[in-house]
Amino acid sequence: MEPQSMTVDIPVGRLDVLDWRPDGPVRGTVLALHGFPESPWEWESVAEVLAQQGVRVVAPAQRGYSPGARPDDVGAYAIEHLSSDALAIVDSLGLESVHVLGHDWGASVAWWLAAHHPGRVATLTVVSVPHLSAFAEALESDPDQQARSAYFTLFRQQGKAEDVLLEDGAHRLLSMFDGQVSDELMDKHLELVGEREGLTGALNWYRAMRRYDLPDVSVPTTYLWGEDDPAIARTGAEATASRMTGDYRFVPLSGMGHWLPEQAPEVVATEVLDRIG
Repeated sequence: MEPQSMTVDIPVGRLDVLDWRPDGPVRGTVLALHGFPESPWEWESVAEVLAQQGVRVVAPAQRGYSPGARPDDVGAYAIEHLSSDALAIVDSLGLESVHVLGHDWGASVAWWLAAHHPGRVATLTVVSVPHLSAFAEALESDPDQQARSAYFTLFRQQGKAEDVLLEDGAHRLLSMFDGQVSDELMDKHLELVGEREGLTGALNWYRAMRRYDLPDVSVPTTYLWGEDDPAIARTGAEATASRMTGDYRFVPLSGMGHWLPEQAPEVVATEVLDRIG
């Protein structure tokens, strides 16, 4: 199934958006937010399953990734702006709320939306990254999480990070996928982050990062975490439950790593469908 393409205007430019639409009546709309160093194509297999079940999936190339929305100012990548972009997409669809699905950095934006704009989030399905306050506490107190996040130091260094990640045909960038993502899909991601300007836009998310103290989340939520995720330790994953006040389901996946939308698309899609009901 080939998605349709559309664009959405935001204050700093224009986002490119993929749109998987079911053939028949639409039973719900999912806003799918990708992570680093990926593109909206990470949702392709998940979206195909959902579309077959009557669910529309709208997946933007987010700020910094879309060539038409790459501001130079690092401050333009603060999470408040990233979440505003997501809401602009919802507004463009003429919807009051959507089902939000996010992975990696897209999960961070999804958590922010659910915590600060719960009326716009019908349900939440997050992949890999814990509730941001739980993650912040793990970064401060858990040596395991600190070691797993040591790469933040490189990513926040302007210029050097680009040099390191792009040398030798972007070898280090591609090695992040640990052989768990197909060559075809990695090529699609590299169309956005495989050249310097796009990679800088993506890395600016890390450079604008700060400690996030989020309110507890009341939105019905499912959190999927791969037990072999090299980036996310168990501490923050398990602590997420204490940050939930609504219906919540934690789904740890044995033998799975960080790239769950590509590794286990049917599992991700099934959890989204269970949330939609």
